[in-house]
Amino acid sequence: MEELETIVITFDDDTEEEMVVLETTKLGGIQYYLVSPAADFENDEEEGECFILKEIINESDDEYGTYEFVEDEDELNCVFPIFEELLEESDTEVEF
Repeated sequence: MEELETIVITFDDDTEEEMVVLETTKLGGIQYYLVSPAADFENDEEEGECFILKEIINESDDEYGTYEFVEDEDELNCVFPIFEELLEESDTEVEF
């Protein structure tokens, strides 16, 4: 079985959640990630949540950036169709 790439998100209350990266794309110089909680994969759940993250590059640290959930509706409307197409091409079934 293929090893899935993961991202660990640290929230404001210092809790962490591991996310599985389903797809990535770059738009306007910004890297976007379609992710799902790793717990959904570990529990072999048929339905789970998906989120779109964007990477914010920290200019003082070339190696690591931070991730933000995309909440802006216009930004989501631009990125979402790209992920839908990528998922269709890879035959990955994800419900939004």
